[in-house]
Amino acid sequence: MTIGRDNVTGVLTLRPGGQGATVDPGMTAMLGDTLAPVSATPAARAQRTTVLLIDTSGSMGTSGMTTVRGAVKDFLASAPADVKVGVVSFGNTAGPEVAPTNDRAAVQRAVDALRADGNTALFSGVTEAVKMLGPDGDRSIVLLSDGKNTVGDRAPGLAASVKALTSSQVRVEVVRFTTGENDPAALAAFARAGGGSVVQATDTAAVRTAFQTAAKVLDSQVQLDITRPPGLTGIVPFTLKGTATGRPFLVKSSINFGSGGVALPSPRPTPVVTLDSGAAPTALTRASAGTSTFLIAALVTLFVGVLVLTLAVLNPFRSRRHDRVAEVELYTMAGATRISRHEEAAPSAVAQSAVRLGDRVMAQRESTSHTMRLIQRADLPLRAGEWFVLRVVAVIVTSLMLPFLLPMPWWLTFPLGLVLGYALPAMVLRFLAARRAKKFEGMLPDVLMLVATTLASGFSLNQALDAIARDAAEPAGKEFSRALAETRIGADVSDALDNMSLRMDSESMRWTTMAIRIQRDVGGNLADTLRTTAHTLRERESLKRQVNALSAEGRLSAYILIALPILLFLYMAWSNPEYTSLLWTRSVGIVMLVGSGISMVIGYLWMRKIVQIEV
Repeated sequence: MTIGRDNVTGVLTLRPGGQGATVDPGMTAMLGDTLAPVSATPAARAQRTTVLLIDTSGSMGTSGMTTVRGAVKDFLASAPADVKVGVVSFGNTAGPEVAPTNDRAAVQRAVDALRADGNTALFSGVTEAVKMLGPDGDRSIVLLSDGKNTVGDRAPGLAASVKALTSSQVRVEVVRFTTGENDPAALAAFARAGGGSVVQATDTAAVRTAFQTAAKVLDSQVQLDITRPPGLTGIVPFTLKGTATGRPFLVKSSINFGSGGVALPSPRPTPVVTLDSGAAPTALTRASAGTSTFLIAALVTLFVGVLVLTLAVLNPFRSRRHDRVAEVELYTMAGATRISRHEEAAPSAVAQSAVRLGDRVMAQRESTSHTMRLIQRADLPLRAGEWFVLRVVAVIVTSLMLPFLLPMPWWLTFPLGLVLGYALPAMVLRFLAARRAKKFEGMLPDVLMLVATTLASGFSLNQALDAIARDAAEPAGKEFSRALAETRIGADVSDALDNMSLRMDSESMRWTTMAIRIQRDVGGNLADTLRTTAHTLRERESLKRQVNALSAEGRLSAYILIALPILLFLYMAWSNPEYTSLLWTRSVGIVMLVGSGISMVIGYLWMRKIVQIEV
């Protein structure tokens, strides 16, 4: 601000978001405890100067400079015509390219001639930009850098640059073009000293959006003319209240009126206001256009989920089939306590309708029978509809949460969340089913020896199975209880055991059932047959464990080689996102990311085939 004998003039800068803003009539200003009349006029009457401070170090590369040229072109097209624009570049050294001018073509030609080469004299570039702006008028810098300072000592250079910004009261807006050599702390220090903000631009579109918004901020400036009450001296608090496009703002600062009544030119910080009450975030903040798009996608996903649940509530479909199946399964469980329908915890209407909708969807899928066998093998108390609802919830939760957990662009984390949400429940189900089936296979030889001993004692096969159902540990006890329940409602014992082998996917149980069928057809001593079968299964299990021991090193190597790059990538993405962001901000990085993923899948399948030996 500039202080005169009768008035105080300055420029008010608004951060209005993407649509622009205008100051509404009715602003009030307080100088100390005195109400001072204030008026607003277009900022074109004030002297306004902006310097584009552009990084031309070698890390920018050809693609980075192409992005800069396009972004500057958009900035020049959007900036008000009265704003003078200058250019300062910094590479091995820093220096002016074009002095502040209204000749937009000259500025564009100077930027088009810039080439990326050498180191990064960031601190010298900031100092040169401050010198170019001079002491008068509204002054601002738009800084674009992709790297940290690599010329001179960091600490003195940073302190001197920050001091130059603070003393000159120049506003700074920082566009951080993401590479592996960023210095976020230094760029944030510049933004704080200049009363601006930092945007991390991950791609060409984000850089151009940041420059366009910087131009719109200039277009939203207004010049303030405040009548100076008489008798004010020294440092006086200053408060400005008003609304812009219907949204309130408040500015608090201080003005130094000196010790006398003479005119005192005094450069002060240009008030910068970020509009609230629903204002869209400006592009020169942490939220970028990509993040806004992700939020829209997240809201759409939530809306779809709520719509599905609403349709489920209104769904008139009512089925008793699963209730009848549940009654049969309850009967087949040995020792189970029957629970009346009134004693059961009644689920909510929304949950019931969602499960019914899931039942209808699963009934139309050919893979439902395989899924239900896996659920039974894992001994999970889930119906087909409940499994469907569980997978839908997993997809929604994972796709919405993963972008907030990983510092990566939404267009990469959102599809990854969809894939993980869809695949993880199936992977967990297969793991639980395989673990229970493996435990059943390990117990089977001992179970057959117990059956053979019971038969040799003079009991029938059904009585021997009943002893297994009562005395054997899980999962053998529960599975033989189901088989025995099937025989009690009319199924043949061989068919019941065959169903158990299919349910547990047990090759050993298939052999046992085959031995029982043969013995029942041709006669003989079933106890001796089962002892021979148990001995064969025990020898087979011993050989399988020996093979697993010999191939353990290869399997462990496969696990480590697959997990190590994934875990290392996640750690680096969390600890140094600027470094890993090259994998999705550069075309070469995207190709490397896709190629490494495909190579890891091929390597995993190859090593699995090598160490997987059928016994």
